[in-house]
Amino acid sequence: MPTQRRPLLAVTAVSTVLAFGLVGCVGGDSDGKGSTDAAAKETAASSVEIEDNHGTQKVEVPAKSVVATDNRTFQTLSDWGVELAAAPVDLIAKDNPYKTDKSIVNLGSHNEPDLEAVVAVEPDLVINGQRFASYREDIRKLAPDAAIVELDPREGKPFDEELKRQVEGLGKIFGHEEDARKLVEDFDAAIARAKDAYDPKDGVIGVITSGGEINYAAPGTGRTVGPVFDILGLTPAIEADGSTDHQGDDLSVEAIAAAKPDLMIVLDRDAAVSANTSEAYVPSNELLVESKALKNVPAVENDNIVYFPQLTYVNEGIQTYTAFFNDLADKLEANA
Repeated sequence: MPTQRRPLLAVTAVSTVLAFGLVGCVGGDSDGKGSTDAAAKETAASSVEIEDNHGTQKVEVPAKSVVATDNRTFQTLSDWGVELAAAPVDLIAKDNPYKTDKSIVNLGSHNEPDLEAVVAVEPDLVINGQRFASYREDIRKLAPDAAIVELDPREGKPFDEELKRQVEGLGKIFGHEEDARKLVEDFDAAIARAKDAYDPKDGVIGVITSGGEINYAAPGTGRTVGPVFDILGLTPAIEADGSTDHQGDDLSVEAIAAAKPDLMIVLDRDAAVSANTSEAYVPSNELLVESKALKNVPAVENDNIVYFPQLTYVNEGIQTYTAFFNDLADKLEANA
């Protein structure tokens, strides 16, 4: 008898396990929600939605092949350890590790881009913008399966908020939301310092030096320099209209001198592109200090001139502005 009962018990036990297993499967999916919820969670974990300059973009994460063209994003992506498959290496600041990374396919520059190279790296994500913004549709045709995200500051929007929006969007895409928050906090703190140190009675002029010339950067519109007036509430010493031209606008140094600015903020455009490659390059501080027309200007006499970081022209990201605002605060506090 014992030898006859043992197989029966074994069969019974196996049947019981199978029965419970089947009940468990049926019960978990009896209303269709079990598998649906699981699929939803899996989808949620593998993609994010980003509101960019063109609407809602769905980005599969983590991205396997990333192309970045927006100069403002290179420092952030590099600091976060994001590997790039392709980028316009010619436009990357010389202090960025991407500049010498031979694994990155070079897209050239915005003037002569090698967009066909995008095809070879088969991107699933393109962080596009700034100098390459006009090539968005070309890139879409070459990489139809890639998510194309553009987060560079939009015209007509507060520039400081746009810089924060950009880095927060990147943080969401690349899983660096805490790092993005820290960048925003540092940026806001630097702005607060500069605002506290600035006296609204002081008239300010912004200039861009390029090709040995001192050009005007209008409040609000001037390339790189203009937004600083709005962000800090600076009092313009002169209110001539201006453009977003990368070299600034023509305005005689005599006109600048006649405005007698107490403070000057300066972008040395050539410092980022020809400081070590052209013998004709003259640093902005030499141009300003050695200008006979400006020698009696209060900002020059009192050494109340603040320069953007050397590589700003090929960066212009949130870190660059944070550094500038802190430098401005340092200068104003020291000269108070």
